[in-house]
Amino acid sequence: MKFRGRDQQGWGRNEAEGEIRITDRRRRFLNEDDPETSDAKPAEPSLKPSYVEELEARTRNAEQLAQDVQARFEKLKAKLQQETDETRQRLNRAADERTERGKAQFIASLLPVLDNLERAIEAADAAEGTDQLTAGVKQTAESFKNALTDAGVEPLISLGEPFDPQLHEAVESVSAAPEDDGKVVAEYTRGYRIGDRLLRPARVAVGQAEAKAQSAND
Repeated sequence: MKFRGRDQQGWGRNEAEGEIRITDRRRRFLNEDDPETSDAKPAEPSLKPSYVEELEARTRNAEQLAQDVQARFEKLKAKLQQETDETRQRLNRAADERTERGKAQFIASLLPVLDNLERAIEAADAAEGTDQLTAGVKQTAESFKNALTDAGVEPLISLGEPFDPQLHEAVESVSAAPEDDGKVVAEYTRGYRIGDRLLRPARVAVGQAEAKAQSAND
């Protein structure tokens, strides 16, 4: 029969086997006295199943991804809107320029008609017995002038004005008084403009003082 005796120090003897077995209880007491060990709280176990936590993590990732995609979409949308507005403005400007250019070309092609009417008026005024003809031609010319005015066409005022190569085409220079030197003293063809666009320059004669003309000849 085997039995194990144990004394107060925690060790016992197996008399039948002739062995002495010692149980050391100091480590347990030391651990209880260690503040770091005794104060440590065990981690609270998660009350959620692992698959629920995984689903929540996936949901958060999906929401973040959706926000990133939305932010990129808004940025791309704003850029596309800006490019669309700029393209529309360029097309509108190009259309306006084509319209104005076509309008100017059309009006310029009609100006010789007005020139002929004005010459006919001058010839009729010099003749006798042509009052009705003169009145009809004058009325036609006046109607044509009104149409040009309604279209925004303005005649250039040239006589007595200083010669301007941007507005005038000098056909000849003639002797003039000193006060008319460098000025338009005769107009052969009237100039016209529409807005800031010159339809055609006025064909004029430019006065030159007699002293300068004599010096040039010498």
